[in-house]
Amino acid sequence: MTPEPTGGLYQDAGTKVFLRKYGYADKKGRVDRINFGGNFKVGARNETTGLTMHLLGYSDGKINDNNGVVALVADDGEIAASWNFQGMMEHWARKHAHAAYVPSMLRKDPVQQYCYSRTVRLASKPDFLLVLRAMEKGVIYYDPGIKLENATSQRSRLKKRSQFRIKSKDLGTIYGLCENIDVGSSH
Repeated sequence: MTPEPTGGLYQDAGTKVFLRKYGYADKKGRVDRINFGGNFKVGARNETTGLTMHLLGYSDGKINDNNGVVALVADDGEIAASWNFQGMMEHWARKHAHAAYVPSMLRKDPVQQYCYSRTVRLASKPDFLLVLRAMEKGVIYYDPGIKLENATSQRSRLKKRSQFRIKSKDLGTIYGLCENIDVGSSH
């Protein structure tokens, strides 16, 4: 899923302010660039950013607060970024209710080429509580790729990419029905 945060400093003050506070200098040495990336799992502090992902309003397998959020929280309690459950649930139902996942492999040498599996995974019967449970267990994690290039210039360039990921082998944990189908030729 790729929803942008709906709350916290990210939304309230803007992405550039968020990056200047919680981002870090480019690790590959690219000059005048601020990045925000890494893997964020519920309950595990990200040492590079100092933020920890929490599920506020969810416990014991239930949503217990209608205003619940997935939140990146600083050590001092500031909510740096958050996604409200309602918006995530709507996004999940709209974009992932009936999904086909096609495994692929990438080869970059001698030229970039893709190879797709004959077996596809068809998923249906989504349940947002299963998504929250997978987040709670660290199966779904936040993997952003946000950057500000020419950060000190009047012409700075912002690129946003907020993304929640899951490994292909774990897809069955977030759907009521997940089946593998061979779509290859029978010849």
